[in-house]
Amino acid sequence: MNRNSKRRNPSNRSQTTKSRKCQENIRVVVRCRPINKNENKLKMKPIVNCDGSEGLININHGAVTKNFQFDRVYGPESSQRDIYHETVTPIVEEVLSGYNCTIFAYGQTGTGKTYTMEGIRDTESSSSWDSSRHAGIITRSVKHIFEHLKRSEYEYSVKVSHLELYKEELLDLLNPGVEELRLYDDPKGTIVPNLMELAVENPEEIYSVLEESWDQRKTTETDMNHQSSRSHCIFTITIHIKESSPSGDLVRIGKLNLVDLAGSENVGKSGVGAIGKYEAGKINKSLLTLGRVINALTDNSGHVPYRESKLTRLLQESLGGKTKTCIIATITPASGYFEETISTLDYAFRAKNIKN
Repeated sequence: MNRNSKRRNPSNRSQTTKSRKCQENIRVVVRCRPINKNENKLKMKPIVNCDGSEGLININHGAVTKNFQFDRVYGPESSQRDIYHETVTPIVEEVLSGYNCTIFAYGQTGTGKTYTMEGIRDTESSSSWDSSRHAGIITRSVKHIFEHLKRSEYEYSVKVSHLELYKEELLDLLNPGVEELRLYDDPKGTIVPNLMELAVENPEEIYSVLEESWDQRKTTETDMNHQSSRSHCIFTITIHIKESSPSGDLVRIGKLNLVDLAGSENVGKSGVGAIGKYEAGKINKSLLTLGRVINALTDNSGHVPYRESKLTRLLQESLGGKTKTCIIATITPASGYFEETISTLDYAFRAKNIKN
């Protein structure tokens, strides 16, 4: 019998949602990628020093020295596996225990957000997508979740959705033919009623879905990134686990939101054309609103401007609600992007003080 397809009468279920006894700070980690070929060609020098053991980052640029401390810091030598096992594994375990969790990557364009979240398929080896050394958080999470579920003795079901926010328009990457989606406020939070949720039974089904949906995502080539994301994307995995006992049925519902934000962009440095400038303007506006939301939450402001952007409405539960959240801030060590790096670290440091 396939546990994934076995369903009982909902009236025989008792559904519970786990809640925490106290608030917790948002976890913030930083990943600094290596200097790339273009930065070397422009003779940029490394100005970032990472101390992973202490969670410290030191910036030295001319007469300016700045220090930051985070929950974890990953230097240029860090691997996809390091980040997953040290930072993401505990989060996925919480999802499997019935919590809602969010991981999102934030930073300047071209600093490795999409690589960290999605990874790339290693076409030069026989490695499967989820076992390649380049596999990202999304594919590793999928593998982790199904390995756990298959070892369990409980009935379960898994659904996925993939939402894109492009120029402030909501698009369904699993159902690209549908018209623009709309946001609605609900007692449970902000919802997107017509977003497709696809039931899946194994990792391979999800990988197939992802290959198609990632192809739908808006990207372009810029001077700073050969495949620059022009949209924000949220890939969500929802898990129902039913435990039966003589005293009744217990249903645990966990949700994992994996968010790849488009990068903030200096159009003077990225070299984009008119369309690219318009896209960058929309990206930067939504990220500025995100920054204002972070500031308002850390300052305990009476008004938090969630409604000024669809991005912040979508992330409201992750930033100021009941969701457990981890931010992965990505930076380059190159001297030519000193201001952008400091901006990313300043926002990431402020976000550490948000309590959910």
